[in-house]
Amino acid sequence: MKKTLTEDKIQLKELIDQVSILGDQKDFNNQVQLFTENALSETRAEGKVIMELKGRDVMAKAFAEFLKDVNTVYHFNGQSLFTIKEDDATGTCYCLITMVSNQKDKKIRTTIGAVYNDHYVRQGDQWLIEKRIGDFLWQNQCEIHSSDF
Repeated sequence: MKKTLTEDKIQLKELIDQVSILGDQKDFNNQVQLFTENALSETRAEGKVIMELKGRDVMAKAFAEFLKDVNTVYHFNGQSLFTIKEDDATGTCYCLITMVSNQKDKKIRTTIGAVYNDHYVRQGDQWLIEKRIGDFLWQNQCEIHSSDF
C-alpha cells in the first residue's frame, strides 16, 4: 500500500532521530543498518572533507573509533525538511551535538553545530540513508566544573 506524503515525512524524521539515538547509545552495528549497504557518509569541517566512509562495516568501525574516548554523546535534532519523489527523497536536518570526554583528569564538553544533507531511498517499506553529508559548521570546547551541574 502506497504511503501518503505525510506518512513518508514522519518515517523520514523518525529515521534521522533513530540514527542519532543509536549513535548516542554507541550502538553502531544497529545504527548503520539504517543506511544502505554501500552508503556514503561524508563529514566536512571548515568546508573541507575530514572523513569519507563507504559501506556499513567501514562506517560502524569509524564511528566507534571516533567516539571511543567520549563518555557521553548527545544529538539534538532540530528543524528538518524533506523533498520526496516516489521512492527517492532528500532532506536537510540541523543538529546540535554535545560530547563529554575526560582529558588529562578534566571533563571536557565539545559542542558542534551540524547540518546534515541526506539522500534517502525506500527499500521495501523502509526508508534508508544512501548518502549523508554532514557539515560541522562550528565547534566550541570547554572544561566542565562540578559547579556546572
